[in-house]
Amino acid sequence: MSASLAIRSVHLRVADLARSVDFYRRGLGFAVLYQDSARAELAANPAGPALLTLTEDRTARAPSPHAAGLFHAALLLPSRAALGHWITRAADAGTEFDGFSDHGVSEAIYLTDVDGNGLEFYADREPAAWPVRDGGIAMFTHPLDLQSVLHASAATPAPSAPLAGAVWGHLHLRVTDPDRSVGYYHDLLGLDLIQRFGADARFVSRDGYHHHFGLNRWGGISAPQPAQALGLVDATVAAANISAPTVARDADGLTLNLVPLA
Repeated sequence: MSASLAIRSVHLRVADLARSVDFYRRGLGFAVLYQDSARAELAANPAGPALLTLTEDRTARAPSPHAAGLFHAALLLPSRAALGHWITRAADAGTEFDGFSDHGVSEAIYLTDVDGNGLEFYADREPAAWPVRDGGIAMFTHPLDLQSVLHASAATPAPSAPLAGAVWGHLHLRVTDPDRSVGYYHDLLGLDLIQRFGADARFVSRDGYHHHFGLNRWGGISAPQPAQALGLVDATVAAANISAPTVARDADGLTLNLVPLA
């Protein structure tokens, strides 16, 4: 589904590197590829590649709730069974969950890291089962049948690496003007508008995927992302229309490292 675009990695600024590495490693199942006193690189598998970079800045402060930035980064697991195994492991590690949702296109678990960054761990349904309305994808938010997801994992052995096969599936961003952002990401990456949610949220993608980027101003987003704040530093996106590495920064201060799709 995502042949012409892939979100390769996410980079977060954190207040306490050791605390964050412990959360992502012990609580969520990431593997640590590299760590020094100020920076760590984490992956879904011990052999990599790096999916998440954490950089410590003890002087950084949390951004205003009305500032643009990361709403959540969403990690796509390879199957429903894999999601069930991950839920069990994370719960056994004492990880706290914020919510459980069925979006029709996917089944999702929401949580927040130790610096307040939103995270989603999810598994897609087969595209043939995605809900449609007026010829387009019609995502919704219903309660997740958690027991059914856990039951799906009961018939398969747990993977040795809890996040084996996981990749970033989408990024959901807080922006000051969703329609302006739709135009920006269309021009930059060829993303098409997939679905509108009222006046304040838009979902865009390539290749007919349900969304590679969510764009919302829920809660009254009225200011750009502050420089050097805790949270999203940048994300690396590979796309078929990118011929050479470049850095793109939108009107809200959100930064993407763009690389050719290998």
